[in-house]
Amino acid sequence: MSYKIYLYDTETDCIGSGSLSSAYIQTQLQEAAGQDLEVHISSVGGSAFDAIAIYDLLKKYPGNVTTYIDALAASAASIVAMGGKTIIMSKYALLMIHKPMVGSGGNADELLKDVQMLNVVQSRLAQIYMDKSGLDGVTVNSLINSVTWMTADQALDMGFIDQVEDYSLDITNSALIKKYTATAPAVYQRCINKILNNKNNMNIENKELIEKTTSVLDKIMNFFKKVVNKQTITDKGTLHHTGEMGEGTEVYNDEDMSNPAPTDTYTTAEGKKIDVKEGQVQKVAPAPETDPEAEDEDDDVPTAKLNPAKKATEIQNRLQQLKARLHAQNALLTEARTALEEASNRLQKTRAEVKNEIKSTFTPEGSKRSNKARPEATAFFAPQSELAKNAVKKAIAK
Repeated sequence: MSYKIYLYDTETDCIGSGSLSSAYIQTQLQEAAGQDLEVHISSVGGSAFDAIAIYDLLKKYPGNVTTYIDALAASAASIVAMGGKTIIMSKYALLMIHKPMVGSGGNADELLKDVQMLNVVQSRLAQIYMDKSGLDGVTVNSLINSVTWMTADQALDMGFIDQVEDYSLDITNSALIKKYTATAPAVYQRCINKILNNKNNMNIENKELIEKTTSVLDKIMNFFKKVVNKQTITDKGTLHHTGEMGEGTEVYNDEDMSNPAPTDTYTTAEGKKIDVKEGQVQKVAPAPETDPEAEDEDDDVPTAKLNPAKKATEIQNRLQQLKARLHAQNALLTEARTALEEASNRLQKTRAEVKNEIKSTFTPEGSKRSNKARPEATAFFAPQSELAKNAVKKAIAK
């Protein structure tokens, strides 16, 4: 629980007097005894010296200090606001800084001393603003000389505060719907209100809706991953990746690209060395130069025919290349086997099943088989009684 101090102007008191004086603030800080502190400010200002004293007290306070500009922090009050470790300003509040003033009088020498004193005070006030905002002295003094009023957004942009406090309500499904249906006819609005006031609150379903949406998005992302997925077959299996293989490429063990490839060195069928660390390619070394005649030789080369001058590393590279080629061949065989099984299954289908597959579901508009066809309406002149029908038949016979 934070200890709260309110520096709100009264009819008689402002910064430097009554409950807003540095002496009174000191007693409040003693009572707070190191608790986290919230200092709320709404003041037109007052004594610059008391403001600097309060600023100093807040900076030296052992607990965490947050100052709030609730409505206005003008003149000396703006200096007090700078004393917080975190400064939060209401979105409706104002911050104002200006040159220090003095109300004394006297002869020319005394007035000149006042000018010198005011310049020194301004330099101290400017330093406080500079320390907080990070702005340079020329900029800060220009703001002071111009009597600058700042909104919360402007103060945030220039670094005088850390956060803007917004009191807007969270936007909910119900609020959005009401906004867009406000101009609908009354009968529709009543129906909408019944839905919104249903005990099964629409906002409660947000979680389920989000989960469903996330599931669909995951499926879409997995589809695109598979579309752009590329494969590099190595001696330790297939590496799945997007784009060309190179330094920084992320590689995976599965088509869904969800399991990063373990840290290891992989050799491709062409003999390239791929150094992988925690699922990311660190280096791709080109294939070592090999003897063209050795490439054409059988895999089962007798040991006696091997050149004893070859280094062990070259033989190891050759073995890894052969392993990578075997992996590639196995992958092609698996793909071919799957295609053959599918073809075999289709050939075993009966004639009726094949007919059903290619049967058209199209029905011409107005045909007797169409469910859209309607019986012809009875003509208004059609004879209804037997007598009338016979008369028509006799007339036609003539």
